[in-house]
Amino acid sequence: MGEKLKKRFIISGGGSGGHVFPALAIADALQQQIPEAEILFVGAKGKLEMTKVPQAGYTIEGLWISGLQRSLTWRNVLFPIKLLSSLVRSWKIVRSFKPDVAIGVGGYASAPLLRMAAFCKIPTLIQEQNSYAGLTNRWLAGVVDRICVAYPGMERFFPKEKIVRTGNPIRSDLMEGDRSTGMNHFSLELRKKTILVTGGSLGARTLNDALRASRDMIAANESIQWIWQSGSLYYEEFKDCETAQLLNVQVHPFLDRMDLAYAAADLVVCRAGAVTISELSALHLPAVLVPSPNVSEDHQTSNARTLMSEGAAIMIADSQCKDDLVATCLKVIHDEDRLKELSDRISTFEVRDATNRIVEEVLAL
Repeated sequence: MGEKLKKRFIISGGGSGGHVFPALAIADALQQQIPEAEILFVGAKGKLEMTKVPQAGYTIEGLWISGLQRSLTWRNVLFPIKLLSSLVRSWKIVRSFKPDVAIGVGGYASAPLLRMAAFCKIPTLIQEQNSYAGLTNRWLAGVVDRICVAYPGMERFFPKEKIVRTGNPIRSDLMEGDRSTGMNHFSLELRKKTILVTGGSLGARTLNDALRASRDMIAANESIQWIWQSGSLYYEEFKDCETAQLLNVQVHPFLDRMDLAYAAADLVVCRAGAVTISELSALHLPAVLVPSPNVSEDHQTSNARTLMSEGAAIMIADSQCKDDLVATCLKVIHDEDRLKELSDRISTFEVRDATNRIVEEVLAL
């Protein structure tokens, strides 16, 4: 009898940290509210979620699924076969696990899983992180029951009556760092300003190239400290460059304490992923955003422009990064009024308690 009364939830999606980490935040919040809940993840085989989810202590099933390639390639021939295979597999998972609610966070795997859950009359909810809705969530919008969004104006993509503005879930540990601990962790000088440059765990070549090309400018401003996360893909290439040898520059392949890196930073340089922007908003951090041109439908540019239009961040195009990035950062970091304005404006994009708001919507279903 007790087994039947246990609440069960499927969380599906992934492909990138921008989908995986919100999914884990939702799972953790569900587990906090309903300790006996059973949570099953469904992801795409070979993607980030297949390692990160088990590391977080959850069970995950993998689907043989990938997206359509934007260029002509033989891999697109496999797409309909993969989709059909994933729909059948998703139907079997839903029928076997019998979830009370199915939750999609975007990414390839959520498309077949949420479709089959809706087909089986399971209550469904999707979470859209970006200001420009992803193809998967747009495809699902007509069949799901609830759509949680982070930005205003999303009725241009989704039925208005299904939309709830909840904000994006962020990792609670990011809010716990303090400046003194952060500066000590990175052996930085408290009296100096700090710029954090991060292209994510894998890295961003454009940001790395910009710092390498600006050695003289960075050296001439020795009162400014730089924490440079090159990313694991690029560390070997950039760790011995002239910029990395400067005394006011630290280069790291990966930052395992992002809470302390954020706490130490007076200005952040990064891509414009939705979850990153939500983190910056929650921490009221001034930012220079360089949208990645290598993402679907250029949604990072849309994210960055939304902030830039409100004076909440500075945007530099990827193509201009090498020439303009460091000069722009140095101009801003020396301008206290500009830093204060950016901090104040980006704070208006903060949506407090986003994770619990999403969980409330899940439980309402």
